[in-house]
Amino acid sequence: MTARKWAFEDFAEGVEIDLGTKTVEAGEIVEFASEFDAQPFHLDEEAGKASILGGLSASGWHTCAMFMRMLCDAFLLNSTSQGAPGVDFVKWKKPVLAGDVLAGRLTVLSSRLSRTRPGIGFVTWRAELANQKGEMVFEFQNTCMFLTREAAAA
Repeated sequence: MTARKWAFEDFAEGVEIDLGTKTVEAGEIVEFASEFDAQPFHLDEEAGKASILGGLSASGWHTCAMFMRMLCDAFLLNSTSQGAPGVDFVKWKKPVLAGDVLAGRLTVLSSRLSRTRPGIGFVTWRAELANQKGEMVFEFQNTCMFLTREAAAA
């Protein structure tokens, strides 16, 4: 967690934010899949090896959840975030396998103040997760809403 409180003004176009790393454990893949995406290649190493995924593979939705945790830990929980109106896209580029170490990076694409809600700005960003081989496994783009420093202080 960063020392500063992130607000709209911190998200200028081109800003890059390191989201840190996350080691993907086999047990968490199975636990998530057991509850939310119980396909065989998410539950069993041998079924994963027999699939086109090549091993015990995290669900794409699990990958999204891991990304969200990384985002929260990197800065979002220490920000003026007001949520998001949606997601532009999610791309699962390669399987995320047990033992992978994911590294995340977020790049601000644009930011603008709301025309109808004073004190709120919209920030559009693209995030990427790569595995320990440097292979891109996940791409994500959306717009989030943040209070300005002035609005947050009010």
